This record gives sequence, structure tokens and C-alpha cells, in this order.
Amino acid sequence: MTEIRSQSMATMAIAASALKAQQGRMRVIAENIANANSTARVAGGDPYRRQVPVFKPTTLPGGGEGVSMAKVDPDMKDFRTEYDPGNPAADAKGYLKLPNVDTLVEALDMKEAQRAYEANMNVIETSRAMESRTLDILRK
Repeated sequence: MTEIRSQSMATMAIAASALKAQQGRMRVIAENIANANSTARVAGGDPYRRQVPVFKPTTLPGGGEGVSMAKVDPDMKDFRTEYDPGNPAADAKGYLKLPNVDTLVEALDMKEAQRAYEANMNVIETSRAMESRTLDILRK
């Protein structure tokens, strides 16, 4: 019986690590979307740069292999530019640098992260149900 509970706890720990990683990913995506139209604070300066979460495998207590968000790296793709000579953040030629954030890509990434989060919630719920059902069978 302890073997069943141990297996169930390991499964839930793995899924919980993925939940935490996806939660962090959604936070980064939300920040990208919030800054998609921001500009530099000074003339010719750089605007917000898109951030990209980086995941790594993590050994969990009990020996399971989970996942965590190791760091957040800047996306080094070029900034978008727009001709707007009246903008105070425009360079000497009148071009304004805009963030390298594509809101459509961010929306798709958010949907993917939400689905991964939901899938891991289902793993936890299914594991609990299986453990409960197994204990019911053993009690009879």
C-alpha cells in the first residue's frame, strides 16, 4: 500500500513541477504582451526586448524527473521599426524602434502553456482518483 502511495506522490510531484514551470512561462508571456507596444524612454534608445523562458530537467525528491524554468533569456531578434519623426523616442532619421514582440505568437504560446497546465492538472486529478480507487479496493 505504501508503494502505491509513493508512486502516486511521485507522479503528482512531477506534474506539480510542470505546473510551476508553465505558470512561470505564462507570466513571461503576459509581460511580453503587456510591453508589445512600448517604446524607448530616450531618443534612439532600445525598447522592450521580448523574453523567452528556458526550461531544464530537475531531479525531484524521491528520484523523479521533473522540469523547472531555469532562466529567462532575451530574444535577440531585430526590433521592428516605424517611421515616426514626431515621436520623442525616434532616432535622428525619424525611425522609432518597437519591441520585437509579435502578439499573435505570444497568444499562441499562451494557449500552448494553458493546455500544458491543464494536462498536468488532469494528471494530478487522475492520480488522486486512481489512488483513492485502489485504496477502496484494498479495504474490501
